[in-house]
Amino acid sequence: MFVPVPAERLREALADPARVARAVPGFQQDAGAEPVTGRLKVRIGGHTITYRGSARLSGQDDGSYAVEGDATEARGTGSVKLSLTVRLRDTDGGTTFTFDGTATADGRVTELPAETVASAVTRLLNRFAENLGAEAGEEPSGAESESESEDAVAETPEASEFDTEVPPPTPPPADAVEPPAAEAAHARRTMIGRSAEEVDHAPPRGRYAPVPAPQTVASHSTLRWAAPAAALVLASAIVVGRVLRKRR
Repeated sequence: MFVPVPAERLREALADPARVARAVPGFQQDAGAEPVTGRLKVRIGGHTITYRGSARLSGQDDGSYAVEGDATEARGTGSVKLSLTVRLRDTDGGTTFTFDGTATADGRVTELPAETVASAVTRLLNRFAENLGAEAGEEPSGAESESESEDAVAETPEASEFDTEVPPPTPPPADAVEPPAAEAAHARRTMIGRSAEEVDHAPPRGRYAPVPAPQTVASHSTLRWAAPAAALVLASAIVVGRVLRKRR
């Protein structure tokens, strides 16, 4: 399997169990367990088998890596044991992975065609190499983070000077000054006394207010205005009658 990543970076990734665990496709690490311990879901043809187990990877004197693993079916009694040797060879523009090894298994996987099982294993190893290349191809951020931290520390004293500068308090407006305590107390007592007196003598309002009595007009007031008006009309009629008789 060819990976466009230098071999040195791939060796650094293989030396980190956590990065190896992330590179295994279909693998889910158990909480609180070793990095390469958990569940591995393998799809073989139209079947999916989930195994629970662990794998161990160690570097060899010749520059290769030995992988030992064993697992059992999560739903069943089948088991798998494998022993692999992984070699890295520098190639133009990247690195070539070579996998050699043996495996023994029983259970559900033995009921499937051998060609289908071999194709599934090859696909699993190729994807592992691709994922490991992606892990190793990430640029390390340690130096950049360290320089950023130094810059932040250098800027901290200057920034703190501005944070600790407090503007002088703004004096309150003249009309917002509170009166002395004695005058305020006298004003409250005066207002409270006046309010109580007004409440005691004020008539009730709202739904409890008394209904006002209907206003009546005295009859003599009407007659007082009606009598002069009638006399005026009578006198006018007499004058008009005399004028008409003289014209005749």
